[in-house]
This record gives sequence, structure tokens and C-alpha cells, in this order.
Amino acid sequence: MSTLTQTAPVAQSLLIIDDDTELTEMLQSYLQHSGYQVKVASDGNSGLEIARADNSIDLILLDVMMPGMDGFDVLKALRQTHITPVLMLTARGDDYDRILGLELGADDYLPKPFNHRELVARIKALFRRQALTSGARQQQDVSHNQVTLSVSRQIVTCHGEQLSLTGTEFGILHLLLVNAGSLVTKEDISDKVLGKPLQAYDRSIDMHVSNLRKKLAAAGDEEKIKTIRGAGYLFMLAS
Repeated sequence: MSTLTQTAPVAQSLLIIDDDTELTEMLQSYLQHSGYQVKVASDGNSGLEIARADNSIDLILLDVMMPGMDGFDVLKALRQTHITPVLMLTARGDDYDRILGLELGADDYLPKPFNHRELVARIKALFRRQALTSGARQQQDVSHNQVTLSVSRQIVTCHGEQLSLTGTEFGILHLLLVNAGSLVTKEDISDKVLGKPLQAYDRSIDMHVSNLRKKLAAAGDEEKIKTIRGAGYLFMLAS
């Protein structure tokens, strides 16, 4: 009697770039036990090489403080060619590191020292965000005020010029466009795009929207995203 065999799902692949070998060994063991494939690089240069060459990497855990090529340098170089989600590992209480990382295109940050369960929760939230963006591909393209977002091709143009957006920026812009002319709250953005409840004093949404504004402004002069103070954001319809 023949039996049907089921193929096990491929484990999601993580890359840890951190010079703290004791920490990376513990993280690698813990994350592998949690069901992930894990690769490790102990310096920025080798980490960047792996991130660029290995297309199977689904998410990168990137430490800020490393000798030589630090996390910011790695992120800047990586964002020139790749939109792989990046979770920055920053010093606790150092707002400058967090803000700069988000400005350079990081998707989220986690201050050290951190609880391993919180790390896994952040990783899962980033993968949920990817799934939401992928799900949007089944929807129709959307266009307002000289901005067109193609969900099928994952392309955004502004005044005919193609923009280079991270996955998080793409998700936020898509949510704003499908609700053009109406308020989109920070709670909605955090839940539907970031995949997590809005945290008090979390400035990550503000930084992602700021990055979006800069990229839109580079292709057109007029303001397209309006801040509704204390509430959220509104994508402006053409006047």
C-alpha cells in the first residue's frame, strides 16, 4: 500500500552579524531550536558578503557596535541593492542609534540586553509583515496624486520615477494609498504593517514615514503625506 508523503516546510533563514561570539553562539542555538536556519558572521565585512551573495537569507539581525565596518556601514551598503528585512541590535537607551538605523532603512530595532523570547517575537512580527505585503500582491494596483503602487510587481513610481523602498515603507505607503484622503492612525499602521501593537514612545513609524516623505519629495515637490498631530497620517488627494 502506497502512502502519501508530506514535504516539511522550509525553515526561514536568519543571518546574525555580531562580533560578540558568546552571544551569537547562544542566539544561534536558541533560534535553531525555535525552528530557524541560522548563519553567523562575526564582522561587518563578512556579514555584508553573505547577505549579498546568499539569496536564501530571509532576515538579518545586525549589531550596531562592531570594529571596522559597523552596523550602520553594513546597512547603508546593503540597502543599495537589497531590501532584506533588518532587525538592528542597539545599545539600551541609545536613541541616536535607533533613529539613525531607521533612517538608513532598518525595519525594526531591539535594545541590548534583550530577552530571547522577545527577540523571537520581533522576528515573527517582521515575517508577519512580509506575509501581509505578499498578500497585497493579489490586490489591484492603486494610484493617487501622481503616485502609483503596483502590488503585483512590488513597484512604486512618483511622477513617473521609480522609487526604491524597503518592505516596511512599501507596506505603509500601500496602507496610506488605499485609504487616500482619510486618516490612518499609528495604531493601524503598527498593527497592519509592522505586525505588532503600538508601543508608547515608539518612534519607528515616524521614522519610516519620514523616509517615505524624503523619497517622494525627491521625485516631486508637493507634500503628499500629511501628519495629523496626535492621531496619524493622511495621504493627500490631488487638489
